[in-house]
Order: sequence, then structure tokens, then C-alpha cells
Amino acid sequence: MNALHANELLRVEGLSKTFTLHLHGGARLPVLHGVSFTVAAGECVVLAGPSGVGKSSILKMALGNYLVGEGRILVADGERVIDLARADAREILDARRRIIGYVSQFLRVIPRIGAIDIVAAAAQESGLDRAAARERAASLLARLGLPERLWSLPPATFSGGEQQRVNIARGFAGRHRLLILDEPTASLDAANRQAVIDLIAERKARGTGFLATFHDEDVRLRVADRVVDVSRFSDREAA
Repeated sequence: MNALHANELLRVEGLSKTFTLHLHGGARLPVLHGVSFTVAAGECVVLAGPSGVGKSSILKMALGNYLVGEGRILVADGERVIDLARADAREILDARRRIIGYVSQFLRVIPRIGAIDIVAAAAQESGLDRAAARERAASLLARLGLPERLWSLPPATFSGGEQQRVNIARGFAGRHRLLILDEPTASLDAANRQAVIDLIAERKARGTGFLATFHDEDVRLRVADRVVDVSRFSDREAA
């Protein structure tokens, strides 16, 4: 039976992933086996381990971007529980809109849309009205040190670090109870890394749960409530 304990937002149980290499005769490449952990409200769980061990694959499965070989990904949705490993596309998209936010390593947006409009759209999608969404977007962009003269410009014209700040603002603009962060601070300077640490702390205090990876050990040490060593679930050597 699908069930979560009190205060749990996410439970991953017995998760496995194998990639099929269609350009290499259908060879199968085992990546992960038996991944299990939980994320509670107000908790930041950080996935750790060497590059290539499968951290990003876990994040993408938790977001519904990767198919799951075996196991369950249980997400709290009020009084009900969704198993993202078995959910259809409509349920996954609805979960991303209402429950699960995401900050990737790279900003992918519609060209020619201004930065503040991109962030405000994410806030509106989660339920804020237009005025409140633009206010929320402006506040986040200011906190992340993006100059106001850039707000109306499309992020394609920005530096990598500026684009990532827009990406972070968009991820934090909504009211999702679970946020997935994939190396969000990798291209940021010390001041903006601190801004992200502060944003995480504020959202944790309001009950948001985080599942994250961080390139910076200092950031990881400052935000992680628990660290999951993905190496113990990796099938990389067996492959």
C-alpha cells in the first residue's frame, strides 16, 4: 500500500535504473540499484558521491523525467500519495506544477522573454495573481543580485552566472512543498551562494523539503540535514 509517514514529503524505495544503448546494439548499462531514502518537511537531503555515480539520474527520476526500472517514488499530495514511478504524463506534469519545483544546472526558456516575466510566470503557475507574481519575481531577482536594468531583457543575452540566478529565482518563485536542486550554485560567486543558502533556510523554516546536489562542499555542509552517499547504490563498477 502506498503510504507516507507523518511529515514525509518524499520516499524513494528500492529504486533501480538501467539505460539501454540503442546505438550500441541495445546493450544495457546498469546505473543504480536499490536506492532508498526519505525527505521530510523542512529537511534538506543532499545526494553525494563522485561524478558519474548517478546523482543526477536520481533527481531526474524523482522529477519524472527518467523512467524507473524498479522501485517506488512516493510523493505527498495533501491526503493522497502519488507514485511518480507509475504515474502517467498528465499526473507528472500536474505534480510539477503544484508540488515539485526544480532548479537545473542550465536555464532553458523561450527566447525573447524577459527575465522578470520568466520568474513571474513560474509564480503565477503556482497560484499567485499577476501583481503578486511580479512582486515575488522582482524580490527574488533583487536578492540574487541581478541588476534591475537586466530584468526586462531575455536571459539568452546574460552571462552564465546571471542566467543561473534567473534559473534559481524561477525555481523558488512558486509555492512547491518539495524543491529539487541540481548543482544550483556551481556558477555563482560567494555573495550569491550565500543568497541561495538564505533562500533554502527560509523555505525550510516554512516546511519546504529539498532534495539536492551541490558542487560546493561548503554549501553542502551549511544546508544539508542529511547526506545520502549514492556510491553505495551505484552499479557503475558492475557495468
